[in-house]
Amino acid sequence: MTDSAPGRLVISRATPDDWRVVTEWAADEGWNPGLADAPSFHAQDPEGFFLGRLDGEPVSAISVVTYGDDYAFLGHYLVRPDQRGRGLGLATWRAGLAHAEGRTVGLDGVPDQQDNYRRSGFERRHGTLRYIGPLPAVDVPDRHVRPVEAAGLRALTAYDSACLPADRPRFLASWLAAPGHRALARIVDGCLTGYGVLRQGRDARRVGPLFADTRADAEALLDALAAEADGAPVAMDVPESNPEAVALAEARGMKPTFDTARMYTGPVREYAEDRVFGVTSLELG
Repeated sequence: MTDSAPGRLVISRATPDDWRVVTEWAADEGWNPGLADAPSFHAQDPEGFFLGRLDGEPVSAISVVTYGDDYAFLGHYLVRPDQRGRGLGLATWRAGLAHAEGRTVGLDGVPDQQDNYRRSGFERRHGTLRYIGPLPAVDVPDRHVRPVEAAGLRALTAYDSACLPADRPRFLASWLAAPGHRALARIVDGCLTGYGVLRQGRDARRVGPLFADTRADAEALLDALAAEADGAPVAMDVPESNPEAVALAEARGMKPTFDTARMYTGPVREYAEDRVFGVTSLELG
C-alpha cells in the first residue's frame, strides 16, 4: 500500500471484487467493457491492478499488466469525474508504472491524451478504429469453423503468441472459457488458420481477438461469430496497420465510432500484425 501525494490518496493493489467499480467507470466512459472481462484480466497478472482511494472511497485506477520480463500493457487509466484536476491521476499513473519495472509498456490512447502519453515517453505505432454494426447473416456456414476445443489449447496459445508482442497463456486459458464467451477456430487440412472470440458487452457484443492467416479466414470466423450475436450490434477494435482488417469491417457494413493509438515506450518483439483483424481489448492489448 502506498500513501501518495496529494495527502489523503492511498493507492493499493486491487482485487477482482475491487475492480467492479472500475468496470462501471469504464462503462460510463463509453468503453463498453465485456461483462466477464475482469477475472481473465487478473489471471495474467493479479498484481497489476491498482485503485486509489480518498478516505476509503475509490477515486482512481490503473492497470499495468506484465507479460514476461520484457513487456507490460497499461489500461484502465481512470479518475472519477468529480475528482479530476487534483493530481490524483498522476499519482496513480506513477504507482502503476512502477510495477512495469523497466519493461517496454504499451497502451491504446484516446486522442485527447496522446500528447500527455508522448511526454511520458510513449511513441505512436499505429491507429486503431472501433467498428460497430449489426452483421448480416450468412446462409451457408463455413465448414472449417469449429469450437476452439477442436484446435487444442497448446496450438491456440502458440498461434496467439505469434500475433502479440508477448506470450499470455494464463490470460488466454481464462478468456477462452469465460462465462458468456464464444470462441471459434478455423481449421483447414488439420492446420489452425485463425481464431476469434465473441463476448457480451454493455452496449454491443464484442469481438476480440480476431486473429487469422488471411482475410478469407477472418471473414469466415467473423461471420460465424456474428451468427452467435443473433442480430445484436457487434463491436470490433481494428488496427489500421492491417488494411485487410479495415476493408473487412467496412465490407460487412460496420461503421467507425472512435479511434485510439497503439503506443509503446520502447521496442517490442516482432509479431504478425497482418494476422490481427481485431485486438482483444483496448485495456490489455
